[in-house]
Amino acid sequence: MSVLPLVFTSGWASGINAYAVVLLLGIFGATGLTDEVPASLQRTDVLIVAGVLFLCEAVADKIPYVDSVWDAAHTVIRPVSGAVVGALLAGQSGSLSDIAAGAVGGSTALVSHFVKAGTRMAINTSPEPLSNIVVSTAEDLGVAGLVTFAMFNPEAAAIIAAVLLAAGLALLIFLWTRIRRFLRRRAQRREEKRLAAEARAHTTGAPPR
Repeated sequence: MSVLPLVFTSGWASGINAYAVVLLLGIFGATGLTDEVPASLQRTDVLIVAGVLFLCEAVADKIPYVDSVWDAAHTVIRPVSGAVVGALLAGQSGSLSDIAAGAVGGSTALVSHFVKAGTRMAINTSPEPLSNIVVSTAEDLGVAGLVTFAMFNPEAAAIIAAVLLAAGLALLIFLWTRIRRFLRRRAQRREEKRLAAEARAHTTGAPPR
C-alpha cells in the first residue's frame, strides 16, 4: 500500500476540485512524468471532459452563491471521484487493497468537500465578491501545487494534506456560528417575503405567488 500517501493527497484535492485532480494526473501520466497514473486517466476523451468541467468550475466557484449551489451539486461527485481515483491509483484488480484505497480516497474527499462547502457558505455571508475570487484561486493553486508535489514526494504531500484538512475542520467549527446565523437570516427573509405576498393577496384579492 505504498501508494496510500498519493491516494490520500488526491482524495483531499478531489474534495476541493475533482476535475483538476483528474486533469493533472492524466497530464502527468500522458507526458511521462510519472508511471503511477493508470492509462484510463490518460485517455484523450477523459482529459478533454476533465478540462472542460475544470473551466466550468473555475468560473462557477468564484461567483457568490453560485459556488454554494455548485458545491451542493458535487456533494456526491467529489467523494465518488476521490474513491475512483484512489482505486485506480492502487490498481484495477478489484483486490482488498484497491477497495481500501478507494475508501481512503472517497472518505478523505468527502471530509474535504464538506470543509470547502461549509467555508464557502461562511464567506458568502459577506456582501463583496472579492473574497470568493481570492479563496477560489487559492484553492485551485493549492490543489495544483500539492498534487504536483505528491508526484515526487508523496509522503510529505500527504502530511501537508492532513494538516490542511485538520486546519480546515478547525476553521469550519469556528465559522459554524456565522454559517448558522446566515442560514437563519436567509430563512427569515424567505418567511418575510411569504408573509408580504400573503398580505398583498389579502389586500388585492389575488392569490399569493
